[in-house]
This record gives sequence, structure tokens and C-alpha cells, in this order.
Amino acid sequence: MTTDRRTAVPPGADLPDHPSFLWPNPDPAKSYDVVIVGGGGHGLATAYYLAKVHGITNVAVLDKGWLAGGNMARNTTIIRSNYLWDESSGIYEHSLKLWENLEAELDYPILFDQRGVLNLAHSLQDVRDSVRRVNANRLNGIDAEWVDADGVQELCPIVNVSPDVRYPVLGATYQPRAGIAKHDYVAWGYARAAAAMGVDLIQNCEVTGIDTVGGRVRGVRTTRGRVAAGKVALCAAGHSSVLAAMAGLRLPVQSHPLQALVSELLEPVHPTVVMSNAVHVYVSQAHKGELVMGAGIDSYNGYGQRGSFHIIERQMAAALELFPIFARAHLLRTWAGIVDVSPDASPIVGLTPIDGLYLNCGWGTGGFKATPGLGDCFAHTVAKDKPHQFNEPFTLERFTTGALVDEHGAAAVAH
Repeated sequence: MTTDRRTAVPPGADLPDHPSFLWPNPDPAKSYDVVIVGGGGHGLATAYYLAKVHGITNVAVLDKGWLAGGNMARNTTIIRSNYLWDESSGIYEHSLKLWENLEAELDYPILFDQRGVLNLAHSLQDVRDSVRRVNANRLNGIDAEWVDADGVQELCPIVNVSPDVRYPVLGATYQPRAGIAKHDYVAWGYARAAAAMGVDLIQNCEVTGIDTVGGRVRGVRTTRGRVAAGKVALCAAGHSSVLAAMAGLRLPVQSHPLQALVSELLEPVHPTVVMSNAVHVYVSQAHKGELVMGAGIDSYNGYGQRGSFHIIERQMAAALELFPIFARAHLLRTWAGIVDVSPDASPIVGLTPIDGLYLNCGWGTGGFKATPGLGDCFAHTVAKDKPHQFNEPFTLERFTTGALVDEHGAAAVAH
């Protein structure tokens, strides 16, 4: 189900009530089957599929702040599945198929709009890599096209395709089924549905320790007391290495700020999503009318939800070359999320050496688009104590076996 991108809420739709929070404080007498650390999109989706698909409702979702107040509130909103490698395209395409029916399934307006995504090519090597990726996508049953510069302008008339610019547009890959969704609505849709099935959603409850006995997880310690659990699933983007260290695990991930910004509200002028790896910028227009622009990750490590000014400065210079029409648009706000980046720029999802402790991290900038698919696959992993077929290639063991899924630049841009 898709909605008109020009409306904040689908016509005639009443925004459902937010979920009730069943436990303002954890119940010290209660032991949960599963505790999920992180109340963002991935944590809430995992809780939903644990309850809906596997019948596991004795679940608590803990967040140190408010639900969906971390990276879920600071992401690109872009949804696509046109990744190069078979392993990546598998989990992202699985997710995209779930996105296409998610609004009806949750009975909640997530404003999923399949307006298509263009990944621009600016050099001969870009063209070769892009055509290769289109062919790989088609072999995996993913909708993908190569369009030349005239085709780019037909799909998005406001893109500057003049040959005399610093980064001339030679063409682009195009995925028609890709698009955007309203990220906070997605989170509330999952939270509402999970709560209705009996999942406890506990805010302002920071995890400060993970208890293990004899190599088996027994629960977590929090700022609101201890929470007993048979299984613990880590879903806290940007802070995965900190949480894993509480259980004695050292993860091969680094945390980086990732910046983005939005403009003032504008009339609808931008019909699709445009992304460029060469200039590290993406541009779309949100449902209310603001332009959403983002950059590549800051090169330094950190946990601050802000970034370097020179990154945004370069991003805006590149965006204005591609979109001269935006030169007089006013900046509304900027922000940064914190992302975990693994050595091969692919996620880490699966079991850990500690029984009952499960890991979901390393998504870099790809986390939001994977939300439904990851939730489904991670719930399967936690419930069955073995990876789902779509996350089996992304286990922690690949860094010792060497079976990496190297998406550095292979997916046109990391977002």
C-alpha cells in the first residue's frame, strides 16, 4: 500500500493512539523469555515478529531514552534493495517485499512511497560498476535499470545534466520499486502492534551490564534495576561495541557520526530519490515538503550526535551543483546519527559465543531500509537459536573464516 507523498497522513486516515507502556519500571519478580536492548526500528520489529510469527510474547524492549529516539529518528528514510552481492540483495529484497505490505499488516500509516531511486554515475568507472550492479540485480530478480543522462532528466527534471559541471552525470541505475517511508510512523506502527500482543516497552531504562553464568546469559542490569531474561538480543545502533563489552565480547565495529539535514517546507518539486557516491550526497523530498539531504559518514570515531561542519559544507556544494534550483532553499535543521561500521561494510547478525546472547549491528548506513526484513530474520534467529537463511552470511564467524561480504562502494552509495 502506498500513499500520496504530498500528504503527511493518508486521506481519511486517523493516526492511531501510541502504545501504552505496560511497565514504567521493570518488574523485579518477572523473568522474560527475551529482552531486546534498543527500542528503535530493529528492536521493535524484532519484538513484533517474535510475537506474531513465533508466538513469543513474554518480551521486553528496553531503551535508554524514548522509543525510536536514536538512529530511527535520524536516518535517510531511503528504502531500496539494489545491492551488488547476492547476500546483501537477499536480505534487502526480503525486506523490500515486506515493506510493500507493511502498512496494511500493521494497520498504521507508514507513508511508504515507491517513487524510485536513482544512483548517479559520474565517470567511466562509475558507469562500468553501475551496469555490473544492474546485471547482478537482475540475476537476483531485483528490478533494476540503466538509464543515460537523458533518462535521468526524464525521471528527475531538476537534476543538472550539463556536461560542463565538476561531476557530469553520465547516467544512473534506477530501481522503480525503491522509495521512502516515514521513519517515526514505522517505529510507532511496530511498537503499537507489539504492545497489543503483550510485549512490554520500557523507556528511560539504560542497560549498564549483562549478567552471565557459566557462559549463559541470565539477564541485564539497568538504571531501573535488574531484568531477568532467558535470552538477550542487542539492537542498539551505534553503541553495539559498548554493550557487547559488558558481556566480554570485542566486536569488529567502529562508531562514526553520520550527518543529514532538512530544508524549510517547499512545494513538491523533487519526484524521486537521487543519490551520488562520487560526491557523497543524497537528496529526496519528504512527505511534508522539506528536502532531506545527507552525506557520507564522518571519518573520525565518536558517539556525539553531531558532525564536522566541513562534511556538510562539501555535501551542500555538491548538492547545489546537481540541483541548482535549491540554491535559495533555507536550512531548517541538521543532525547526526551514530552508526556501527564493520570491516566489510555489511551487518553482523546472529549468535555469539555466549549462549542466549544475540547480536545485530554493523549496518553502517543501511539499517533503516532493512527494518522489516531484519526484524523477521533476527526474530527467527532468536526464537530458533540458529540464523535465518537471509542473515546466515552475516554471522560474526565470517571475520575468522574470511567469508566477507564486501559492500565498500559496491552498492553505489552506502545509504
